[in-house]
Amino acid sequence: MAINRRGALALIGSGAALGVPGAGMGAAATSAGFRHGVASGDPAADGAVLWTRVTPDADENGDIPVTWHVAAAADGTPLASGRTSARAAADHTVKVEAIRLEPGRDYWYWFALANGDRSPVGRFRTLPVGAVEALVLAVASCQLYPGGLFNAYADMAALPRLDAVLHLGDYIYEYGADGYGAEIGRTLGRLPDPPHEIVTLADYRRRHAQVKADPDLQAAHARAAFVCVWDDHEVANDGWIGGAENHDPATEGDWKARKAAAMQAYFEWMPIRDPRRGRPWEAINRSFEFGDLATLAMVETRLLARSRQAEVKGGTPGPEDYAAVMAERARPDREMLGAEQQRWLEGVLAASVKADKPWQLLGNQVVMARVAGPDLRAFAPRIAQLPPAYRDRLQQAVAGFAAGLPFNFDAWDGYPAARERLYAAFRRAGAKPIVLAGDSHAAWANDLYDAAGTLVASEFGCTAITSPSYGALLPGVGTAIADANREVAFCDQDRKGYTLLTLTPTAATAEFVTVSTILAKPFDRATAATYRAAPGKERAPLQRV
Repeated sequence: MAINRRGALALIGSGAALGVPGAGMGAAATSAGFRHGVASGDPAADGAVLWTRVTPDADENGDIPVTWHVAAAADGTPLASGRTSARAAADHTVKVEAIRLEPGRDYWYWFALANGDRSPVGRFRTLPVGAVEALVLAVASCQLYPGGLFNAYADMAALPRLDAVLHLGDYIYEYGADGYGAEIGRTLGRLPDPPHEIVTLADYRRRHAQVKADPDLQAAHARAAFVCVWDDHEVANDGWIGGAENHDPATEGDWKARKAAAMQAYFEWMPIRDPRRGRPWEAINRSFEFGDLATLAMVETRLLARSRQAEVKGGTPGPEDYAAVMAERARPDREMLGAEQQRWLEGVLAASVKADKPWQLLGNQVVMARVAGPDLRAFAPRIAQLPPAYRDRLQQAVAGFAAGLPFNFDAWDGYPAARERLYAAFRRAGAKPIVLAGDSHAAWANDLYDAAGTLVASEFGCTAITSPSYGALLPGVGTAIADANREVAFCDQDRKGYTLLTLTPTAATAEFVTVSTILAKPFDRATAATYRAAPGKERAPLQRV
């Protein structure tokens, strides 16, 4: 059996070892014609992408006329309006781009149908131009719908200031009703729809529709513009350019066909600009400028260029198996971004540095830090008491970590040569970025060093909205991870929430916001830790505040 972090987490997600109370579900505060709410995304200095989906009547199969409006207040007179259609070919989703607005301002928007039905009102802020005193971003990822309630989004929606939300992937998950998170989902009344693993375009559309119907997620989308990238579960677990761990061509068909279906549904259902003509759909890397304060570069690390993950082979691996996987991991030709995307990123970072902006942000799917597997001997009594499926997986992990394997082969730690190439690009650009990461279902504050031991960047990883982590089985294991690794200043594997990142010209402050439960309402809000970084030229190891 291969050592596979996702395999262990899938077991955790079943809920078999967790006490899960029952919880009722609230109803979305949306009109009958707009059951999936509204969303905005990809903000620009003069506008943003506006999204909704019209829920057609049972006998309504054609395009549906829609009007859209933008105002300077929630109840204001429209400053901009337009007509479009919810096209049947796009699953009756609507995307328009509002333009010719003022920079650095809040705007409100809504949609309406010919019968007078009106959508909820959403809000977005255009990108600033010129001097910027502060920027407030929420960073989120990994929202397993059956895994719990989206309480973190309810908290996010209530923030007094929120300029934008960065979503780093795993917006949906592909598993069926007998898979990841099933037991918790059954208790909460949140089993996935459709009930089977999703493979076709119709499947992916239904899964997006289910997640978008969540009232807390709708509230967060209505609060601020989202800047999104996918990770693996928008298609299938542990995806790479040629396939995925959770894709079997013999039973699930051609990988390219499945990937194309998943991407089409993503572009239909997410507030993101459509693919540029002549560019592959996978190339969703793009950048955003926040006045004279910051540049945000969003990269794609899954489908465009990533090499297949190194994996330990054998049911009971030994030293030879460990040596083989480490040799595969070390191959210099293994890719994450690919040469073209890395050149683009270096150019974006260099231009930002040349413009004397204090902050370069890198929106990236997976943890970049070097993270060796922790010493889990202190957890041996706890591991021994777990059900056999959990116990066996964790005991195998203990042996692999003791042999020197990294914590996660699917993260940048599985691609050390590609990581060093990226660090070299940072140096050529003159940047020491703030790297933002999702995927791991845990919160991180990391100092990133190159192979020569030079500090090249800082990293803030956001925990999951709901998806489980090792802390569900081994509370406190995040501290063991931090203790075992120079680059890890903080790791919380126990709690769910998001990261609130505040930038000023002199500091980047990351608050690791947590919610007390994802299994019921109400919930309490807390901050697990707060870390601060200085701008690139003054960068030092992260400081806890």
